[in-house]
Amino acid sequence: MENLIGVGLYTPAEAGRLLRVSPTKISRWLLGHVVKGVVYRPLWDPSVHFGDERLYLGFKDLMEARVADVLIREGVSAIKVRSAIKIAKEELGKDHPLSSNRFRTDGREIFLSIISTDEEGQKSERLLNLFRKQYEFQSVIDPILKTVDFTENGDPKLWWPSGRKSKVVVDPARSFGQPIDSVSSVPTAVLAAAGRQEGTAVAALSYAVERSSVKRAIEFESALWQRDAA
Repeated sequence: MENLIGVGLYTPAEAGRLLRVSPTKISRWLLGHVVKGVVYRPLWDPSVHFGDERLYLGFKDLMEARVADVLIREGVSAIKVRSAIKIAKEELGKDHPLSSNRFRTDGREIFLSIISTDEEGQKSERLLNLFRKQYEFQSVIDPILKTVDFTENGDPKLWWPSGRKSKVVVDPARSFGQPIDSVSSVPTAVLAAAGRQEGTAVAALSYAVERSSVKRAIEFESALWQRDAA
């Protein structure tokens, strides 16, 4: 089994629940599919492999799927998204380029920021237009960037699925990337279950957290369940 520390681990169902995307759709993006004899290749290769036929996603796959879903919902075809990933991968040297912080948008087009360093160590930026056709991107790209913390290399490091004020974070270095209370690192599913069964005060005492952490966990998990039931 691979070393999953800092990688994260999600089934398509778990990823779909967090992203509000059909698990079937996620599986198609990562495994490819056939429609009426036409073969559609995967959008990218998953980062987690166990040597069997089951599909798992790592944190970077989760973030890549998040961006791919937004682009496809805005009208960009999956084929064009695959092409954009290929181009961006070659330019950035990253296996999951869509989830990097190199995006720039003027509201109707998406560009990839390419940083180059010359022989004298001077850095320069050029913008690569990923989609020639015009789409409305400003309102969907900004929220993606605002809820993610990036490393110095531009890779996603942390995701705040309900915003930073919720203090619920997805961190691949903790609890295999499951949503946790950012203060105590206890999974929200654990705190929420304890809070519902024992009450917030007892649950908070049991896990040595503030009652507010239990309440936030219940709110977060309840929102996920409401999505599942919708």
